[in-house]
Amino acid sequence: MPEDNKNHKYHLNQLYFYLTEGCNLRCRHCWIMPKYQADGHTYPLLHLDLFRSIIEQAKSLGLSGVKLTGGEPLLHPQIHEILELIRVEDLRLTVETNGVLCTLDLAQKIAACKNTFVSVSLDGADAETHEWVRGVPGCFKAALEGIRNLVEAGFRPQVIMALMRRNKGQVEAVVRLAERLGAGSVKFNIVQPTARGERMHESGETLTIEELAELGRWIETTLSASTTLRIVYDHPLAFRPLGKMFGDSGDGCELCGIVGILGVLANGSYALCGIGEIVPDLVFGHAQKDRLKDVWFKTPVLLEVREGLPHRLEGICNNCLMKGLCLGSCIAQNYYSGKKIWAPFWYCEEAYNQGLFPETRIRPNI
Repeated sequence: MPEDNKNHKYHLNQLYFYLTEGCNLRCRHCWIMPKYQADGHTYPLLHLDLFRSIIEQAKSLGLSGVKLTGGEPLLHPQIHEILELIRVEDLRLTVETNGVLCTLDLAQKIAACKNTFVSVSLDGADAETHEWVRGVPGCFKAALEGIRNLVEAGFRPQVIMALMRRNKGQVEAVVRLAERLGAGSVKFNIVQPTARGERMHESGETLTIEELAELGRWIETTLSASTTLRIVYDHPLAFRPLGKMFGDSGDGCELCGIVGILGVLANGSYALCGIGEIVPDLVFGHAQKDRLKDVWFKTPVLLEVREGLPHRLEGICNNCLMKGLCLGSCIAQNYYSGKKIWAPFWYCEEAYNQGLFPETRIRPNI
């Protein structure tokens, strides 16, 4: 397919690096199922030379930032060299970590990078709850120490809590813990019905749509008013008050930016995002044999997404007034659940079928 001007308007803004197939925790809700890594055993990881080559190619396509995620990104044996390369290349950095391996030295190395944003997972206000979710004894204390190291290095990290039936009663307690630790924000994530999360949905360990909607209203009004921390409840835009969508004055809106990102898996494959770890259909080539420029401008799925969003979205997503901003919430999740790119987001479709979708966000006369 020729590289036309329309296609060239899409800059590769950010690369999501899934640095290793291993993880030092065994989280029961994880959406990509990394392999548990302990006792000296290692799993495939992205080699430093390949990381460097990908960055070099991406800068000519408009790259301005990278996200390091996983698996657990800090598990990579060359994480210091990776961070130094990011610093030298003057790229914005986002790090998603469980915090367990975040020493003060490593936190300072992260802080040396440009406009860094760090989030640390904390799924309970006590060890019993957090470690039930995360699957490894001692990880609660280690995560708290990791957060403290980030704060000492100058960050006000974001705490991320995945909401489920087991920990829903600790929502406010996690906010208070985040305040004491020196965090800057708390984000509450809904467990997606993907991989391990799918099993949690099937077993009834997750909250219902009605429970999630009710909890969201309380968090976005009562709880957020009780703290100086920025509070983000990560449900679809259609369910958020306008004041929680836009700008620094609100509580934020973190959109996927699907038309400007690309995932790089630990084995060097290019993919839509980390979903490529469990959905081979969304893997687009390999960094050792394919030019990044060709992958970015010629991959049929990427072209289809750019040309089709948001008007090709189906179900309630097609009839939602927020679709131009939301873009289906998560194309990767939609493909996993509905087996096609344009399937509606599961949460919104279920809410609509149950009469819980906000009527004010539905396009009239449908």
